[in-house]
Amino acid sequence: MFILANQPSIANQFIAEMRDIRVQQDRMRFRENLKRLGSILAYEISKSFPYEEKEITSPLASSNTLLPSSQPVLIAVLRASLPFYNGFLSVFDQSESGFIGAFRQENTSDEIQINLGYHASPSLDGKIVILADPMLATGKSFLASIEKLLEHGTPSKIHIAAAFAAPEGIQYLQNHLKISHQFWIGVVDEKLNAQSYIVPGLGDAGDLAFGPKL
Repeated sequence: MFILANQPSIANQFIAEMRDIRVQQDRMRFRENLKRLGSILAYEISKSFPYEEKEITSPLASSNTLLPSSQPVLIAVLRASLPFYNGFLSVFDQSESGFIGAFRQENTSDEIQINLGYHASPSLDGKIVILADPMLATGKSFLASIEKLLEHGTPSKIHIAAAFAAPEGIQYLQNHLKISHQFWIGVVDEKLNAQSYIVPGLGDAGDLAFGPKL
């Protein structure tokens, strides 16, 4: 598991600004910081890819360099992940993309229900997949999204990318995911509260990025 906040970097400033209730009022800055974290995590994930040597011809001479053997498929979980996903897309700019709507179903039960709406994806069979969602809380929406995406083929590996995560959500996915996967996290927070929100977290990432929903 890779945790960005465990090392000194400018990413910690972006994480701090996203948490700060004074800075959160600036939606453009919140979206930009989420995009920045996506770009940084994309760079870190790229180090794990297979590479092959290719010859590149410049106006003066030829040289050999290592290039990725293939581009990953990027999956955005709507709507909160759009800025986060754009950070990945700015790095993997030739990637295919898929989109899935996954949200909590509000009810009176203590059990968290996940509602899956719109989804569209290219073939995932044998491909590297990056599933990007800024908040990994219970892990149930991630699991439901992955199970739905497997209808489009079996990836060679799924990289689970989140800006903020709770230990409970990480453990839930580790217990239930049967496919090869790896976690790439901005920061792992303390816990989930009684309403299954990440503490200290930052609130609702979708609302902070785009405004409150009805």
